[in-house]
Amino acid sequence: MIEKGKQVAIEYSVFSDNNTQIDSNVGKDPLIFLVGSQQILPALEEALRGLDVGDNKEITLEPQYAYGEVNPHAFKKVAANLIPEDLRFEGALLVVADEQFGEMLIKVVSIEGEEIILDFNHPFAGKTLKFDVKVLDIS
Repeated sequence: MIEKGKQVAIEYSVFSDNNTQIDSNVGKDPLIFLVGSQQILPALEEALRGLDVGDNKEITLEPQYAYGEVNPHAFKKVAANLIPEDLRFEGALLVVADEQFGEMLIKVVSIEGEEIILDFNHPFAGKTLKFDVKVLDIS
């Protein structure tokens, strides 16, 4: 049974609120995590507690329990010349590595002359997410 201190392997698919699949590891390596070590979303981990190997569960997380609401203060205006030329278009995703925060995805929201508006929110911020999870292993 899934409980604190156990290592768990799951197969999952994630869908946005319009039922579009946005991530999945089905047919790939399982996601393995240690319960209680904050390796996955806390609300997702809590919803999995008590399940056994072979169990399936559909879990819906509102934004505040997933990646949070969209933070209006996470939009920043920068000089266009600070962004690589091939990524100067609306919708472009920049990957930035930081020692404190690790890798972050930053989205180009708009281009206003010589300035670019960047969105530092998580790509899934503000979204209700539905997880279809199957427990593959518990040790």
